[in-house]
Amino acid sequence: MNERGEGNITTRGDIPRYDRRAASRVLAELAHPGLFPNLAPAPRAPRIEYTSTALRTEPNSHLTLSQRLYLERFMRPCLPYQVTSATHRISWVDSDGIPNGGHYRADGLGPLVPIATREAVLALWHALSADAAFGARVDALGPQAHAVLTGTTTDHDPREIFRVGIEATGRALAQHALLARQTPYRSSAEFASGMHESGIFAAVATRWYWELQASTYRRGMIPVTLTAQPDGTVRYNADTVATLRAMKDATIAEAHSVMRRATRVEGLGVEEAIAKYHDELDLISRQYALLPAGTRPACLAAMPHQLDGEHYSVLPAVAARFVEVFGDLAARCEIVEVGADVDDDIGDFPVGAEDRVFYVPDMNCKHCVHTITGVLTSMDITVDDIDLVSKRVVAEFRSPRNRLRAFEAIRDGGYNPVIRRPPAARPSETAV
Repeated sequence: MNERGEGNITTRGDIPRYDRRAASRVLAELAHPGLFPNLAPAPRAPRIEYTSTALRTEPNSHLTLSQRLYLERFMRPCLPYQVTSATHRISWVDSDGIPNGGHYRADGLGPLVPIATREAVLALWHALSADAAFGARVDALGPQAHAVLTGTTTDHDPREIFRVGIEATGRALAQHALLARQTPYRSSAEFASGMHESGIFAAVATRWYWELQASTYRRGMIPVTLTAQPDGTVRYNADTVATLRAMKDATIAEAHSVMRRATRVEGLGVEEAIAKYHDELDLISRQYALLPAGTRPACLAAMPHQLDGEHYSVLPAVAARFVEVFGDLAARCEIVEVGADVDDDIGDFPVGAEDRVFYVPDMNCKHCVHTITGVLTSMDITVDDIDLVSKRVVAEFRSPRNRLRAFEAIRDGGYNPVIRRPPAARPSETAV
């Protein structure tokens, strides 16, 4: 195991240490023998019912209020014209019975992409869980490997890291589907293959930063323009590349500024600085704050390593399999629009035991869990349970008005809480 630290935390043994390359190698060695060997198509195509709601844009704008506020606060120097917005938000329950939310454009590929994306995520999750060899490799990791993951990553457990990585791959696909009109691809499967062949998954991993992708995805927006190439692929245009770099650099610089002030001016240690500036250095920004000066963060899954005499990185393997599974599911999924979205119907009734439960469909990682928990506790609302897999939250609301205000605060953070859990998806009668 590499003992060289690349950041401000450089220790040995089982003490957490920050080392991006070492953490990346741990993940590559877990994946290199092969992932998803037990992956098999479902015996029947899922039939999924969804509700669709048109986004309400501000007057004389193509952006919603939430999109504009996020753009102005966190996306400088990105300008409104550089952002494409969804036209609709959808809600549905996947084939595992978990509530989900997503976005699409009416003039694009429609709601099939986010729904089939979620089903592909589930298929790969299940295959990973069933992979006994992968589980054995994870269980065999020593204390140094776990220390590196704990000191470097947001989701410390290797299984969770891979789960979140699979979901991030799907998120990239569904978000870029908002730009389908800018591509030569006309079907969902063709679009996914085109994104893969064009290297867009790698572009997201290297040019974006995590919080930007997750937050803009939840809000149904994307700060990208694609240009078609003579060979049939697509690329980010020069304006997009420059703006993404500027946003990433600004985020890193802000994190470094907070850490420098805390450690050099105030004389705090790293852990003390993180504890004191908890909001400024959240689970994402603290990773940037620990980067050495002049170093740019690289996605752990995209870093190449020499394994068994060949160059290997995790991202291409996951992206290729994801696109394959997505193409199959996009061809077989049956989706049906039903009713209207009634998520805002809080109701004027006392808060009982059942009213403590709600769901956050766009809660995707531990950073999301941390953010939602922080919103609720800042309002003196006790969080009894919050489960990332089922996206279920149990909280102690004092009244219907208290819950309404809490939901408004969560929405201000870019999430979309829902009260009711719609009926689960069911298999189609069409055998495959």
